[in-house]
Amino acid sequence: MTSDSPRPTTAVTCNPLNIPYRYQDVRPMGAERTVHREAADPTIVRYRGRFYLFASMSAGFWHSTDLLTWEYQATRKLPALDYAPHAREINGALYVTASRLTDSPIFRSEDPLADDFTVLNPGFPFWDPHFFQDDDGAVYFYWGCSNKEPITGVRLDAVTLDKEGDPVALFGGAPDLHGWERIGENHVKAEPLTERAKIIAQYLGDAPFVEGAWMTRHNDTYYLQYAAPGTEWNTYANGYYTGSSPLGPFEYSPNSPFSSKPGGFVTGAGHGSTFQDEHGNWWHASTMRVSVHHEFERRIGLFPAGFDSDGVLFCNQNFGDYPALVPDRRVDPWTETFAGWMLQSFRTVTAASSSAEGHEPELAVNEDIRTWWTAGTSRPGEWLQTDLGEERTITAIQLNLADEDMASHAPDGTDGEDLTGAWRAIYPDLYPTEVLIEVSSDGQEWHTVSDNRGSGEDAPHAFVVLEPARRARLIRVTAGRMPFDGPFSISGLRVFGTGDGAAPPTATARAMRVDDLTARIEWDPSETAQGHNVRYGIAPDKLYHSWLLYEQNDLDLRSLNAGHDYWVAVDSFNENGITPGPVVKIT
Repeated sequence: MTSDSPRPTTAVTCNPLNIPYRYQDVRPMGAERTVHREAADPTIVRYRGRFYLFASMSAGFWHSTDLLTWEYQATRKLPALDYAPHAREINGALYVTASRLTDSPIFRSEDPLADDFTVLNPGFPFWDPHFFQDDDGAVYFYWGCSNKEPITGVRLDAVTLDKEGDPVALFGGAPDLHGWERIGENHVKAEPLTERAKIIAQYLGDAPFVEGAWMTRHNDTYYLQYAAPGTEWNTYANGYYTGSSPLGPFEYSPNSPFSSKPGGFVTGAGHGSTFQDEHGNWWHASTMRVSVHHEFERRIGLFPAGFDSDGVLFCNQNFGDYPALVPDRRVDPWTETFAGWMLQSFRTVTAASSSAEGHEPELAVNEDIRTWWTAGTSRPGEWLQTDLGEERTITAIQLNLADEDMASHAPDGTDGEDLTGAWRAIYPDLYPTEVLIEVSSDGQEWHTVSDNRGSGEDAPHAFVVLEPARRARLIRVTAGRMPFDGPFSISGLRVFGTGDGAAPPTATARAMRVDDLTARIEWDPSETAQGHNVRYGIAPDKLYHSWLLYEQNDLDLRSLNAGHDYWVAVDSFNENGITPGPVVKIT
């Protein structure tokens, strides 16, 4: 994890994934109608040389050959409104199912791009399903999404996929022992502000949702992964239990959560899938939250993952929403996946053609996907500009679009149904997000680095790599056509590259255990640091967890596991690079 040797390449990605997330019309009970994008609970599976991505509320799926460019494929065969669709290869075919409180059918396909899905089995009621075929050909099924019921597993007939034997209750939540399972933003329960929220909070209580099972076998150990405490919080994460057989018994791993991204531009890293590419590299896809218009407003993230020499499952989420390399060979996920490009646009000076009240230009450069600039009109030609203050080397630009007041522009959805406390419908079309991106050194001569106006392309999180890198000071984005002819709205105009100055000085953590589940971390402020990346873990050489912070010099870390010692390091960073901090024990 250094920024000393950036390796320019077009094989770079940046979270959240830039795919045409589908728009849906949501009308919750006791709340106003909203129209926004959504996709979550990703299953990525490699099948016959191609990656397939299934996600909630998508009325189809995406496919890719390289994990970089994803193409959307609609389907008329699979249920459009069932949550947490799951796919897995079994006996050479692709099997797909999804959540339903009534019988959930199991579909089979040998050619998904031909939409040849047929019902193999009528299924049974379950939520958050997951298939797993062991090396001996035996097939197992896991499910569960509840703050009351456990994750459950059962063996299936390898041909018919009917249940064989009785289901086995495997594990539930234990927030008194696992700090990361505690509910709330930053693991702190907040008082509900509306009557609707009060009713929901009273019904749900304080127990975490334990959900999204995913099984991976590595050597002779079975890793049963799960998500907690809830998808609407920055603390949404994945932990795991291990066992010597597919149905347990299972033992909790104190290295949990192995996937957790509570800080940075976009947060959350729960309910996902763990898979390998053709080179043998491990990856983990997960759910990232927006949760502004609705608690289920979410995106998808992709992270390098792996197993260490002791069999510990990990995810590298250091700077997890900065540019990352997609390798063309087997690589070390800790040292060979960070592109080395630093954020140049944090809190830079902004200007705009116009602004809607409460959505000023500076909200596009504050590193928070949950706030955004919005133009004062819906006309094409509205623009936003940021000034880096000096000429710098720019290697990539990520433009994150937001959904502001879409309900005033979008027609009523059709073919919807009541689901999870709201009426929902998915819009059948993809909608263009047309933007011109230009850079300049003096504000007089502008150079186009991307222009998809007139293309009909839908790129809600466009990521543009500049090859070769370009020296510039000003970045300007100008709107063409927007979805539903709505206003130009930007949650993140993020500019990456290399500054000409020095990395910030070293930060040394002062860390003290407050109780079994909480630690207080502090460090001295630095005038030249943009922020700090807090790395921690249960061994000094296994700091596998991280928390990215801007403009903050302390952290109440409430995600610890009881009964285990922890070590921590605080790395300081700015537009020029990263300075690792020393590893200290939390005393």
